[in-house]
Amino acid sequence: GETSLHLLRREKPDLLVLDLMLPDRDGWEITKLIRSDPSMGAMPIIMLTARVEDTDKIIGLELGADDYITKPFNAREIVARIRSLLRRAQFSQTTAPQALRIGNMELDIDQRILTVEGKTIDLTRTEFTLLQVLMANPGHTFTRDELLEKCMGYAYEGMGRTLDTHMSNLRKKVEPDPGAPLYIQTVYGIGYRMAKGGV
Repeated sequence: GETSLHLLRREKPDLLVLDLMLPDRDGWEITKLIRSDPSMGAMPIIMLTARVEDTDKIIGLELGADDYITKPFNAREIVARIRSLLRRAQFSQTTAPQALRIGNMELDIDQRILTVEGKTIDLTRTEFTLLQVLMANPGHTFTRDELLEKCMGYAYEGMGRTLDTHMSNLRKKVEPDPGAPLYIQTVYGIGYRMAKGGV
């Protein structure tokens, strides 16, 4: 665990596949440290672990992992997910500089900075991409599968809960009252939408 942090700071990889069970520091602690470090904070992280409980997945995603794969795993699936995350990272770097605004929330696409009421909010790469898609299409309802495809590069059965966890994390960061969201609205039985116009 300790060695991996030194390697990450020195090598600055494009993506990290991280096992949870490591000596010295576990994968959860490393994820927290990466997300709190401005020089590495936007690095995509895929957690790879034998832990299959939903609570473990939720913890991993809440700490800032972009994806979570349980063992035993299919190597081709891991490669597909890595390619998907790298495509998203490349796409976000090549988009034209712009800012999206909804109410008191502003998303600077070029600088990858979110401000809510003038305060900078830290987002994971997946949270940023989700928010970008929603804010670029205010009032449009996206199904869970559409959001998974647009933001994570794939959609398949069982990932809806992963998306819901990311949305819950986003609401905690941007909503005045996450229990009664103003910005990110749930459309029951369908998916999510961003409130249209100022809120």
